[in-house]
Amino acid sequence: MAKLLALDIGGKRTGMAESDPMQMMAFTLDTVQTTDLIGVLQSMALMKTYELLVVGLPRRLHGELGEAASIVEQVVEKIQKAFPNMPVHYVDERFTSSLAADALVRGGMKKSKRQEKGAVDKVAAALILENFLAQR
Repeated sequence: MAKLLALDIGGKRTGMAESDPMQMMAFTLDTVQTTDLIGVLQSMALMKTYELLVVGLPRRLHGELGEAASIVEQVVEKIQKAFPNMPVHYVDERFTSSLAADALVRGGMKKSKRQEKGAVDKVAAALILENFLAQR
């Protein structure tokens, strides 16, 4: 089996996580500038390494699409142009950022480290991937 790649796309930064080859667990990868995402994915040899892209789609409390959803959809459209054979699956990402921040606190990460740009983003991507793996 090939790995899965998950993205928590934001207006400025995108958190990245991947599964193990057995698609049982999620691991944080990195946080990159959203404007650099396509280039980073190309350098990762996306088509050879991953079989599915899992993307968090921001929704509001009652399930309607959030304002940030249009940013996510625009970025995914660019990804699909660059990698037309890569299937994309959207996952509801409600509360993943707050859950990621809580996980960092429970894990003992100091406040100064949690405030570093991107610390929460890559953990949120791992949570998005974990949700997808649990739903399958």
